Amino acid sequence: MDQNNCTAVTEFILLGLTEAPELRILLFLVFLLIYGVTVVGNLGMISLIRVSSRLHTPMYFFLSHLSFVDFCYSTVIVPKMLANIITEEKGISFLGCTTQFYLFCTCVITEIILLAVMAYDRFVAICNPLLYTVAMSQNLCMGLVSCCYLCGTVCSLIHVCLALEITSYSSNVINHFFCDIPPLLSLACSDVSMNELLLHILATFNELSTIVIISTSYLFILVTILRMRSAEGRRKAFSTCASHLTAIVVFHGTILFIYCRPSTGDTTDTDKVATVFYTVVIPMLNPLIYSLRNKDVKESLRKVVNSKIMS
Repeated sequence: MDQNNCTAVTEFILLGLTEAPELRILLFLVFLLIYGVTVVGNLGMISLIRVSSRLHTPMYFFLSHLSFVDFCYSTVIVPKMLANIITEEKGISFLGCTTQFYLFCTCVITEIILLAVMAYDRFVAICNPLLYTVAMSQNLCMGLVSCCYLCGTVCSLIHVCLALEITSYSSNVINHFFCDIPPLLSLACSDVSMNELLLHILATFNELSTIVIISTSYLFILVTILRMRSAEGRRKAFSTCASHLTAIVVFHGTILFIYCRPSTGDTTDTDKVATVFYTVVIPMLNPLIYSLRNKDVKESLRKVVNSKIMS
């Protein structure tokens, strides 16, 4: 790389999803709608779990934190993305870029580990139902959730601290709609092989370790379900697990595609579409998946709405 073209950067320019002006209004309206559903769905899920005593169980405790994380990292990305779509000003300060990546990375890693914790919770509930309330105590649930947030925070700090050591960039134009680390590293003038290696190692380790936990949990769950004599019991168990598995497959699939494959140094349109899917679409889908396929959630919502109407 030509060092003469390298300079310190105080502001980055985010190119966004597309430079086609005729698509601006359409994209703005679509993503505004998605973000509105995300906010209402996730905050609604958190509120419903809080007010409904029927949902005061470990499963819904973890689900409330999943909704909180989805709301947070969608809020970190989408408002700035909407502003960049509708206005000509697409700049973001160096501090703003670093903060956006740190918060986004913290939330995503937290969600990766939280989904594994939720799989373990389903394993205990289905395979050891008589010991469920004892095994999944309030202290254990709090400890597991705290570990999820701690791991997300630590991994993000590692990436951010290494990124802050980059002193100059060949350009301040990021070919993306938010400050993600791979396109940022592609602009660095200094050697970023350690950054890329750690990104690949941490992403692969987090993915593989959580996938092993999830796969093992659901293997035991499947064996237990097949041994059930009651068809109703099997149906209920499959219904509960199907929602969680759906969320896992769509989320982990896109994460593996973006971060656990060899880096090409360029952000393609396919990368952007995949990133949109897990940063914008999945936070909207999770509350819908868990509510539309969950009898307890629908019944609790019906009771809350009826109580409000009667009052």
